[in-house]
Amino acid sequence: MTDRHHTKRDTASDLMDAYLTGRLDRRGLLVRAAVLGISMPALSTAFWARQPAAAQEASPAASEATPVQLGNYDGKTLRMSVALAEDEARVFEDVIVNGFKQATGGTIELIKIEAADVIRTLQAQVGSNNVQIDLLAQDNNSLAPLVADNLVEEIPEAKEVLPPETIEALLPVLQFDGKYYFLPARPNVQITYYNSARFQQYGLQPPTTWDELMATAKAIQEQAGIGLVSIQGVPGGPVGVTVTQFLWQAGGDPLKIDSNEGVQAFTFMQNLKPYLTPQYPTATFDTTNTYLLNESVILAQNWPFGINVIVDQGGKKEILTYDGWSGPAGNFLVLGGDVFGIVKGTPNRDMALDFVRFFTSRDVQETLTSRLGWPAMRTDAFGTVQEWQQPYFESVLKALQHTKARPNITTWLQVEQILSNAFNDIVTNGQDVASTLQRYQGEIDALG
Repeated sequence: MTDRHHTKRDTASDLMDAYLTGRLDRRGLLVRAAVLGISMPALSTAFWARQPAAAQEASPAASEATPVQLGNYDGKTLRMSVALAEDEARVFEDVIVNGFKQATGGTIELIKIEAADVIRTLQAQVGSNNVQIDLLAQDNNSLAPLVADNLVEEIPEAKEVLPPETIEALLPVLQFDGKYYFLPARPNVQITYYNSARFQQYGLQPPTTWDELMATAKAIQEQAGIGLVSIQGVPGGPVGVTVTQFLWQAGGDPLKIDSNEGVQAFTFMQNLKPYLTPQYPTATFDTTNTYLLNESVILAQNWPFGINVIVDQGGKKEILTYDGWSGPAGNFLVLGGDVFGIVKGTPNRDMALDFVRFFTSRDVQETLTSRLGWPAMRTDAFGTVQEWQQPYFESVLKALQHTKARPNITTWLQVEQILSNAFNDIVTNGQDVASTLQRYQGEIDALG
């Protein structure tokens, strides 16, 4: 390690001494660490270095918080493909890139490749034996082509890398034919946002069943003079999630949409449409936040990053969340988010595995949850969120218990487009449900 890295560790030790001797409180410790660019893992290392060995071994809490053991990667660079929004990139650089550098000496080079181009880029690199990406973070609805085209490596040591506290619902999407090819990065699930002040004004409670959702949407429209309930109606991924969740809640299957359950799900959405906001065809992950902020929508499902955007940044403390509604078969929600894959032929496999160990450590997960509103991939990483965040993340944890992974098939993106076309014809344009679903089922079957 360089002298600079030793200085960083010495500074972390000094800060921890000040904290343990009462010269700094917890807030002061974190503020000073942020100013000096010292990561939470570095502080954790400094803390446990000051504990007697017997105390560390005797305390279950100490065992849980003990930093993961990482290698020394001075002079090495891990090239990672990841797509991040601007505010996410700033925190990622601060917490992940700088933190990994401090912990291991290794450099993380972030490479931004559009999701649609990842597979084509990897095919060219792996095929020419010129791998320029070591690790990728990929949306979990686009994994099958990576495995089918032999672009990522099997990870037989996955169970050793994964912390015991990994949320169990995340595990199936990491595996193909019972073998691990991926590791969890950032789980995601839609929670339901509602404007509690407007609900109180209208004398309503948040709906927890399809019948209640229909009655609530109708009551809001009657009192407000316009629909203020939204579902995400932008073709592609947003509609894919919307339709898949309603299908599952009816007991159906997004690959068998012409079933009785499929007819029931699409009929419900068609009947709900007159009471929806006129903006629902433009509702997606970002616009839904805007509609909740300006109160053109007062009930909608969206991803948890909206917690910080709406409540913290937007000041809409009356916006509350819960885990949504159940259909005839129950409450089922799409497991979203990203996973890590190790690119076939990378010379930096060990460094990639250690990066995942670092990323999935409790301290890092707690920091990402608190600062970005990202759901943690482990059950014990929600404890340090600010007090105002706690009820929101309770709803995230509840929603994660209802998640299912989308079908692991190479044609899923085409299926989503077919679902979007069916949604447009049936929900937006009012076409006959059964015959329309039969027509689009033929297109799904033709994908093979």
